[in-house]
Amino acid sequence: MKEPLILGIESSCDETAAAVIRGRSLLSDEIISSAAVQAKYGGVVPEIASRAHTDAVDEVVSRAINAAGVGLSDLDAVAVTYGAGLLGALLVGLSFAKGLAYSCGIPLIGVDHIRGHLAAAYLEDPALKPPFVTLLASGGHTAILYTKTETEFEVLGGTRDDAAGEAFDKVARVLSLPYPGGPHVEALAREGTPSIPMPKMLKGVGGYDFSYSGLKTHIINYVHTMSARGASYRPADLACSFQHAALDILVEKTVEAAQEKGVTVVTAGGGVVANGYLREALGAACQKAGLALVLPAKRHCTDNAAMIAAEGLIQYRAGNFSPLTLNAEASIPLRRSGSDPAP
Repeated sequence: MKEPLILGIESSCDETAAAVIRGRSLLSDEIISSAAVQAKYGGVVPEIASRAHTDAVDEVVSRAINAAGVGLSDLDAVAVTYGAGLLGALLVGLSFAKGLAYSCGIPLIGVDHIRGHLAAAYLEDPALKPPFVTLLASGGHTAILYTKTETEFEVLGGTRDDAAGEAFDKVARVLSLPYPGGPHVEALAREGTPSIPMPKMLKGVGGYDFSYSGLKTHIINYVHTMSARGASYRPADLACSFQHAALDILVEKTVEAAQEKGVTVVTAGGGVVANGYLREALGAACQKAGLALVLPAKRHCTDNAAMIAAEGLIQYRAGNFSPLTLNAEASIPLRRSGSDPAP
């Protein structure tokens, strides 16, 4: 079936989401978030997230079905995140999807959350076809990948320690910014200038690998040192300097990888790709290098079900369906090479 109707369900962290696609056309995209509740605790509390998903999953799926103007009997498959993420949260969405697939007599498609981020670009450009190079930048992963086919990619390089999103969250805490940290660091950075020297982070070395631990530690030490000395500094300048150091290297190495692989298209995915500075810098660099850039809408960079449905479509066409015994997995390694089909 070339244009199957697929329901996607996402519940890996603090967003309960559902979306419906027909082929690569997005018909509905609904999200219920518990982020406001989690912010009171400075981060996601797994038990609170799981309870929030339990309360929201039926409602958000109903919203998505109604907004798409279809019925459950019209669905051809249910795609759901089975990992990686908070185990309790994943189990809520996965259990709901299993029951729905069984009752409707349609296939269940387990989706790796990271592969969902990679598939988000297909929603932005339905004509997009591999090969291309993808920048993955999220809270748990930072990597550059060479997408050979829709189902097969090669990891060219990745972070050796912290991911870019983790670094943003940790710097936000040092600067006493609320959760989630990334958007608040970005907002503060707009008021500053990149005037504070930062570590170079494997610039010119390490191939396409990254390292954020040293940059994060540098920010922490800088703040503590200035406080101990009673010296003043502009938090906006520090945020801006950090943002440039953290993201410029992503842009530089992504473009280098695209040129080395001889592709003409670059895509990106993951929550950090919602950052305005990164989007502008990557766009300018790709334009200068003569590369086409396909960026998902900001809404589809952060956790959402549309990207899960998009990856579900890829696995549906490949015939990669999951058994009803599929279990949730808190961690799924990002393989250095080869394909990683759905279970």
